[in-house]
Amino acid sequence: MASMRDIKRRKGSIQSTQQITKAMKLVSTVKLQKAKTKAEESKPYFDTMYQTVQSILGRSGSIRHPFLEGGSSPKKAVIVITSNRGLAGGYNSNIVKMITQGEMAGEDLVLYTIGKKGRDALERGGYPINGDYSEVIEEPSYADAMRIGKEVLEAFEKGEVGEIYLVYTVFKNTVVHVPVMTKLLPVDTQNLAMAGEREAPEESRLDAPMNFEMDEVEALELLIPKYITSMVYGGLLEASASENGARMQAMDSATSNAEEMIEDLTLLYNRARQGAITQELTEIIAGAQAIG
Repeated sequence: MASMRDIKRRKGSIQSTQQITKAMKLVSTVKLQKAKTKAEESKPYFDTMYQTVQSILGRSGSIRHPFLEGGSSPKKAVIVITSNRGLAGGYNSNIVKMITQGEMAGEDLVLYTIGKKGRDALERGGYPINGDYSEVIEEPSYADAMRIGKEVLEAFEKGEVGEIYLVYTVFKNTVVHVPVMTKLLPVDTQNLAMAGEREAPEESRLDAPMNFEMDEVEALELLIPKYITSMVYGGLLEASASENGARMQAMDSATSNAEEMIEDLTLLYNRARQGAITQELTEIIAGAQAIG
């Protein structure tokens, strides 16, 4: 059995750690409320943007445009959103697994990382990092999303990549966060049209193609960059809320575990203390009897 000094030292160490986890939980709770509000307020806009683009492109007929057809390059640009800090449970590892354990070959990936944890993990795995925007996740802004979307879209237009994906964590609620991979470009108009027909009410289904007031190519060149920017910004807000939610849960669990360990060590310390007292009393009685 460990000595009382060792038990006391161990207990003190756990109590210090518990104070840290409590503080981190409180900080994450405050940040979560702020990030959650932003994500929930902006979610209807980004959902509507995505559905509107689906509807437009699904009814656009046989428009020939690189945004719809894809490039000839086998490379795939993947925007990966993680966090700059750890202690968030499986939040970062779940996103990394979608890349490392997914169906895409590593040599075909061109990664644009947002978050140091994801960047470092993927670099250790031998994945090339084409661009890093880790500072963006601290205070996501629409301008940051526009800058990232513009760079990735330029690579697509130049033929450096043939597809664009976004990997992030969807914020369902405080305790549920779902990692997802969304294909942004090229847009599959056939699948979009089929999905729109399945989801639309019978009376609202239209067979007529979408008509553009301006040239259809000009319309797509105006619409698609805004669509990409909106999806990236929406992903940043969702990921920020998910990160703080995951960290709050992790710190709450750590605090509870520390409390259980402190209770066990307190019981162990009391037993050791009682054993030491009993031994001292036995020695005193034995010594008194020997003298008498």
